[in-house]
Amino acid sequence: MSTRAPFVQRILGRRGASLVLVLAVLVVGLASALLGSAEAPPRGDAYPASAESAVVAEQLEGFPGSDTAPVLLVATKGGDARLTSADERALGKLAADLGAGRAHPQVSEDGMAATVTVPVEVSEDSATQVATIEDLRAEVADHAPAELDVQVTGGPAFGADIASAFDGADFTLLAVTIGVVALLLLLTYRSPVLWLVPLAVVGIADQVAGRVTAAVGEASGLPFDAGIVSVLVFGAGANYALLLISRYREELHEHDDHRVALRAAWRATVSAIVASNATVVLALATLLLAAVPGTRGLGLASAVGLVIALAAVVLVLPAALALVGRQVFWPFVPRPGDDLSHEGIWARVARSVVRRPAVFLAGGLAVLVVLASGLLGARVGLSQADSFRTASESADGLVTVGEHFPAGSAAPFVITTDAGRADAVATAVEAVPGVTTVAPSGTDGQGLARLTVIGEPAPGSPASLELASDLRTAAHHVTGADAHVGGGSAELLDARTAADADLRTVVPLVLLVSLVVLVVLLRALVGPLVLLVLNALSALAALGLGAWLDEHLLGHPALDVQVPLVAFLFLVALGIDYTIFLMHRARGEAADHGTREGVARAVARTGAVITSAGVVLAAVFAALGVLPLVVLGQLGLVVGLGVLLDTLVVRTLVVPAATALLGERFWWPGRVASRP
Repeated sequence: MSTRAPFVQRILGRRGASLVLVLAVLVVGLASALLGSAEAPPRGDAYPASAESAVVAEQLEGFPGSDTAPVLLVATKGGDARLTSADERALGKLAADLGAGRAHPQVSEDGMAATVTVPVEVSEDSATQVATIEDLRAEVADHAPAELDVQVTGGPAFGADIASAFDGADFTLLAVTIGVVALLLLLTYRSPVLWLVPLAVVGIADQVAGRVTAAVGEASGLPFDAGIVSVLVFGAGANYALLLISRYREELHEHDDHRVALRAAWRATVSAIVASNATVVLALATLLLAAVPGTRGLGLASAVGLVIALAAVVLVLPAALALVGRQVFWPFVPRPGDDLSHEGIWARVARSVVRRPAVFLAGGLAVLVVLASGLLGARVGLSQADSFRTASESADGLVTVGEHFPAGSAAPFVITTDAGRADAVATAVEAVPGVTTVAPSGTDGQGLARLTVIGEPAPGSPASLELASDLRTAAHHVTGADAHVGGGSAELLDARTAADADLRTVVPLVLLVSLVVLVVLLRALVGPLVLLVLNALSALAALGLGAWLDEHLLGHPALDVQVPLVAFLFLVALGIDYTIFLMHRARGEAADHGTREGVARAVARTGAVITSAGVVLAAVFAALGVLPLVVLGQLGLVVGLGVLLDTLVVRTLVVPAATALLGERFWWPGRVASRP
């Protein structure tokens, strides 16, 4: 870019910088005024509308009582006490008082527990559903016999517990995220003032992104998790700011005028920042091809949020820095003539790597392969009972049911079929191994019948998913029945099937997008292919390590179905960020010093900022662990570990070793003119 770049001069001049900040304030005000009432759709199902379980759910709306859903009351006594006939009558009366009519409790074989169903009104509004379940639990607490412990569980109760678990969680996440970023920026810059500037800019970008993405979600009808979007905006925005300010500090050692130094830093970093942002945005855009609505919504909202973060860092942050001047670095104010040494720990590491690149490459690859082996035997697919990070009454109730009844009775399968073939379907599914009960449960009056099927396996277990598949095979083979199998385990099977299909669709596109960006940026083919392979292996290593730690350290039985795809996308796309930061600098250094020396100099000059950026991003993703759902904690764990692995091992050792080993061939079919 020309040293006379008029655009840069305009936004960094005294009047231009002030105008940019005024416009930024106006944008924030307009976003709040025009989009303040926008609300993104609530979290949706983890399977597409075309899935068989979704078809069943839609058909059930035509049955009498479709505006209600059963909630399960589970009653036990303390210790190993058995329920008496008086206890059973008291539970039946409680259920009748709650609207269940002449309810007859089902007593377990061991006589220590009983269940009864109570219908409740269902609502698409989560707040209304939460209030309904809270009122029901309050009535149960007020009227249940003192000697009975009665838990409220079942589908509506689970939905309400998930919704209520997020009360205040978004504020907690935002507070933790801001605190983490503030602390790490303060430690990085070692200035009591400087960290406030990027934090304020990125924080404002997050608020604007929150308004805009809510409006985008409302317009598109696609749900998404606002917490993940906020984490991405803060993490990526802080990374971009670190890169720009690090180069600005270098330039202040060369220039008396801080505006000249800032223009030089902007010109030197903006292409890398835009390229890294484009990589992540385009990678997220590939999620629009996913089958699961929530995955598509996450891709769209995250892409919009990151574009807003980019605009804030490349436009608003430089304007703010231009106005505050070099004194913002106090007490370590950089000035021309100061000793600016690049011979610290990163330089020593880089020299060691380029002297013995084969050894470091082999060692680094061995570490990645070992970590990736953690994926062997890793399970994917959490049951409802395992979905909460914190205790919930609905999850505890399911555990109680599983301890005293056939585990599958807590979440039965539902089969819809042609009424004339219902008996044939019932006979077919009764013969499926693992089925304990098949019972007719009404018709819609228009030729469609419903069957309720209880199986032996616990809901969400591998055995229950296998049973769901077997039930579908048996039901589908009944001629003329047009049968469909739904229910909790069938929904989980559909979610896993959709996630597998999305993985096969999206992953190749993410890799292709990343490759194209690297080819365009580095003007080479060999190097980008090598970098992409290393980046993908790094992502697999993070997934393997995260899956192993999640199972053996945190005790979760499986990864959620959404974690492999979303984590792999974030790891590849965000990992490419650090590759771009490093190799963009390496290409410039290689033009003067050759590839081996150039990559060593690039590591020495970018090691501190890339490490700081990686630590910030990892810590921000780790903040997802404060949210109540296990899936978000797993995502934060895997991506946080992956970013640290990418920053400390791949970008510091493996990539420089591979680059040094290839030498000038790295840039083929192009070349970098070396002027030693």
